[in-house]
Amino acid sequence: MTGVLRIGVLGCADIARRRMLPAIAATEGVELAAVAGRDEARARETAAPYGARPVRGYQELLDRDDIDAVYVPLPAALHERWTEAALRAGRHVLAEKPLTTDPAATERLLTLARRSGLYLTENVMFVHHGQHDAVRKLLADGAIGELRGFSAAFAVPRLADGDIRYRADLGGGALWDTGVYPVRAAQHLLGDALTVRGAVLTRGPGQEVDTAGTALLSTPEGVAVQLAFGLDHAYRSGYAFWGSEGTLSVDRVFTPPADHHPDVRLSRGTDTRTLRLPAQDQVAATVRAFARAVRSGATPDDTSLRQAHLLDAIRRSAGR
Repeated sequence: MTGVLRIGVLGCADIARRRMLPAIAATEGVELAAVAGRDEARARETAAPYGARPVRGYQELLDRDDIDAVYVPLPAALHERWTEAALRAGRHVLAEKPLTTDPAATERLLTLARRSGLYLTENVMFVHHGQHDAVRKLLADGAIGELRGFSAAFAVPRLADGDIRYRADLGGGALWDTGVYPVRAAQHLLGDALTVRGAVLTRGPGQEVDTAGTALLSTPEGVAVQLAFGLDHAYRSGYAFWGSEGTLSVDRVFTPPADHHPDVRLSRGTDTRTLRLPAQDQVAATVRAFARAVRSGATPDDTSLRQAHLLDAIRRSAGR
C-alpha cells in the first residue's frame, strides 16, 4: 500500500493507553484513526488526546471504510476471535501476545492472513530493540567462548485483585503473560530448534491460574536453557549467557524505557567490563516495523507459530 497507514484500535487496555497509542500517533506515515470500546465514554476518553474517532463496539470499527489495519490489545482469550474478524474484514493486524493460547488456532490465523494477502504479527516489542543484535555479535565474536548455558527471567509484582491476568476465562496466567518474554528471548537468541525438557507451573493461594513458572529447555547442541516467569514476584527482567570462558548478562531487556541505555556486563577470567549501548524506543520501533511490513506486502512468518508450540509444550510438560 501507499500513503498513510490508518490504524484502528480494538479496546482501551492499559498497554494501549500508556504505550502503543502514543507511539502510533507519533509515527510518521501512520494515523491513529479510531479507537473502539465496549463503553462509548471510555472509547471517547481514550481517543480524544489523539484526535481519533471513538467507536462503540469492535465490529463497528471493522465495518468502517477508513481503517487499513488494527491493533488488538484485548485479553488473550479474545485475540483469536477479533484477529480473525479483522482479517476477514480485510485489515492487517498487530495483536498483543500471545496471538492465541492454542497452536492450532495460531496456525489457522496465519494461514488466513497469507491467503488474504494481509500482514499479521504479534506485538512482541523487545525483539525490535538493537541491544539483542549487539549481544548476538558479541557471542558470535567469541566474547565468552563456546556457549554452555542461557537463562532468562521476567516477573512482576503482585497485581490488583480482579486483574484480568488472574482470570482463566480471559486467558490469564503467568505463562501467557510474562512467560512469553523469556520463551521468545530463547527463541530469538538461540534459534527455533529448542526442546522442552521439563516445566513447573504453580498457582498462588486462591488463584485460578498459574502465577509462577519455570522451564528447562535445550538446543540441539546441548546448550541448557533455564527460563523463569511470574506474576507475584520482585521485579526481574533479564537474561544471561554462560560460556566456556566467560559470562554475559543484561538487565531490563524486555520492557526498557525509551531513554534507558542497556549495560552489557562481560566477565572473562579476572576481567570484568561493562559495555553501554545506545538508548532506543522499542515501542516506536515496533510500530515502524509493522508499518514497513504492511507497505512492502510482507507475508506473515511462522515465528509466532513456533513460539506457540513452545508455550504449549511447557504447559503440557507441567501437566496443565
